[in-house]
Amino acid sequence: NSMNNRANIMYFIEHLCDMAQRENHMNFVRMMQKDILMVVDAVAPSDGSGAANVKVVRRVLQGLQQKKVLQTDTVVEIEGCLKERDTVAEHPALSPIDANRQREHHANHSATSKTNGVSRPDKRQIEQRIEEDRERHKRLRESIWAIGDEGDQEFERLWDEVSEIGEDDYIAAEEDAMERKQALEVE
Repeated sequence: NSMNNRANIMYFIEHLCDMAQRENHMNFVRMMQKDILMVVDAVAPSDGSGAANVKVVRRVLQGLQQKKVLQTDTVVEIEGCLKERDTVAEHPALSPIDANRQREHHANHSATSKTNGVSRPDKRQIEQRIEEDRERHKRLRESIWAIGDEGDQEFERLWDEVSEIGEDDYIAAEEDAMERKQALEVE
């Protein structure tokens, strides 16, 4: 139930819906449309424990909207819930607190303390998240190069574009054969 696993759930949902649309299994898409709010609540809970996942949730929601899985009004509604959960605006560098008060705050709190009730991930969790993101991007790039069932269609198109064999093609083939024969005799 780590922060990374919850983020991976969102990426999985995006991939599942994408594959379901391609394979015409719309039941999966309908289930996600119905339960997306529950999933968002699990991935980025309102208690702040998943605040780091808010950006991931937004990215996936935008992707699902672009793929016509979610309607715009649904994304806007969920976005309203996410604004309350986003703690980026409360980062010390972005807050309106003056520099002296920031120094006092940092002096009174250690690096592993909780900010707004949310514990900061340790180095191992951060490295794990980076590695999982790297793997996810690698899989996305692999899917770009995947060849579908259109291979036969491409062959048929190329076959249709080729001109019929004419007398000049036979003459060129005979000349090539004679040149190969002469090259073999020289060796």
